[in-house]
Amino acid sequence: MSIELFRQGNHACYVFSDLVRGDEGVQANQFLIVDGGDSALIDPGGALLYTPLSIALSAHVQPRDLTWILASHQDPDVIGSVDSWLLYSGARIVCSRLWGRFIPHGVPHYQKDAGRERYLLLEDEGGRIPLGGGHVEAVPAHFLHSVGNFQFHDAASRILFSGDLGASMMPAGTPYAPVEDFDAHLPRMAAFHRRYMASNRACRWWARRARQLDLAMIVPQHGLPIAGAAHIARFIDWIEQLECGVDLLPGAAGT
Repeated sequence: MSIELFRQGNHACYVFSDLVRGDEGVQANQFLIVDGGDSALIDPGGALLYTPLSIALSAHVQPRDLTWILASHQDPDVIGSVDSWLLYSGARIVCSRLWGRFIPHGVPHYQKDAGRERYLLLEDEGGRIPLGGGHVEAVPAHFLHSVGNFQFHDAASRILFSGDLGASMMPAGTPYAPVEDFDAHLPRMAAFHRRYMASNRACRWWARRARQLDLAMIVPQHGLPIAGAAHIARFIDWIEQLECGVDLLPGAAGT
């Protein structure tokens, strides 16, 4: 089942939030942007999700007709199903150039039409991915938490698909809806971010860049979206001040 995040004319964004069942794996969201005859699937997940996602996706676009698959980073819950998407769709994989030699390790050597022509590899500064009448911007978010990490900003919907940044650990069965009480939501994000984000320096670097974006919603790969100017500003402020990762090692500054 999908939830529509945005629709205007022939441009729409959807989230699939309930495809990981029970204790099969960590809850994860998958996202689809459709613009006319073009489409981009964001962080489609691993083998666990390939079949249910393909079925759910077909309500909006046939998997074989996908234009792009956007991978924020290299983790299995992001792009572990790369072999199936290369085999059963015509999509090109978009990821950091740093991971362009590693993601193919998930593809059997005998699989045809799975070579480098099926990849769009991003330099560290990111870039624009054409989609329909516009584009999706690959926004650098390195070390949050991957060394080659990108978020994807859709200017038409003003949604930032933020990967692991903003992830929250929610009880099973929690409805997918924007956070209403930011203070109550913070404990659901805090432990994950302290462990998985690299350092406050990386957080501050991201915060400066995020404030330059026109944002209506931040949608992470795990948990609930953050919507509205006030909550988005609070989230950016929180990230900017967060001590995490190497900051918390014994003997590090501030510990």
